[in-house]
Amino acid sequence: MTKLMIASDIHGSAYYCDKLMEAFEREKPDKLLILGDILYHGPRNDLPKDYDTKKVMAMLNPLRSQIISVRGNCDTEVDQMVLDFPVLAEQAVLFMNGRTLVCAHGHKLEGVNLPPVADGEYLLCGHTHVPKFEKRGGYMYVNPGSVSIPKEDSPHSYMIFEDRFIWKTLDGEIYMEES
Repeated sequence: MTKLMIASDIHGSAYYCDKLMEAFEREKPDKLLILGDILYHGPRNDLPKDYDTKKVMAMLNPLRSQIISVRGNCDTEVDQMVLDFPVLAEQAVLFMNGRTLVCAHGHKLEGVNLPPVADGEYLLCGHTHVPKFEKRGGYMYVNPGSVSIPKEDSPHSYMIFEDRFIWKTLDGEIYMEES
């Protein structure tokens, strides 16, 4: 069974990216899926703790063969010039452990621009910085929350997916899971 670590919205925080790398070492996933907003903090966010895009690049680039990524609203062609793994795909579809995972950042979804998600599939998105697991029509909407700038009193977090989704704090504490 493939083990997938899912993270989103690092926003250039070297401090929280380092915590994510510690979790990556601890979890030992087969792949790391990043749902966008890797380097830039964005005009609506305050600078995250230890904002240092060069350090974030240095932590992520050695994992290039283990990273799958989709483009966030703060990711640009300039980011692709310094990151050694593809970051500009608007969507990705993963067939993993008997499930179809449709992956996008989420900033273009607003209910009208959904990627082709069929009944029974899972739509994985970041963007809102709020962890979610909810049924929307015939599919499940899944959000890992944010690595560096969580919102609505949620923790700095990531998810693990093997046979089910498990949300964890960057320290590895489970705080939510698919039943």
